[in-house]
Amino acid sequence: MNRVAFLFTQAPHGSSAGREGLDAVLATGALSEDIGLFFIGDGVLQLSCEQQPEKILARNYIATFGVLALYDIEQCYVCESSLLARGMHPEAARVLNADVVDAASLRQALARFDRIICF
Repeated sequence: MNRVAFLFTQAPHGSSAGREGLDAVLATGALSEDIGLFFIGDGVLQLSCEQQPEKILARNYIATFGVLALYDIEQCYVCESSLLARGMHPEAARVLNADVVDAASLRQALARFDRIICF
């Protein structure tokens, strides 16, 4: 079975990329046991606990990240420099347990996967 990585690079609002990515993760989770999630750039905003999508009349799918543990998806990484560039503290609470890693470590972890799907 291929190892599949999902790379989240876009902010949670303004496009449907995050929601579509999460749907793809859940669908793939039913078929594969080796899935990794990577959050870089504006993708780190997907994990913010302080989102209020109802204020912009957006669908609240962010809480769905919390069910990924039920699918045994435990390989989750967040780029530390992306967090810092957006004024987010690496130790802050997030909607998903994820390892905060530097860019070099993130690239090494990503290199272990056979397929990379970007959202």
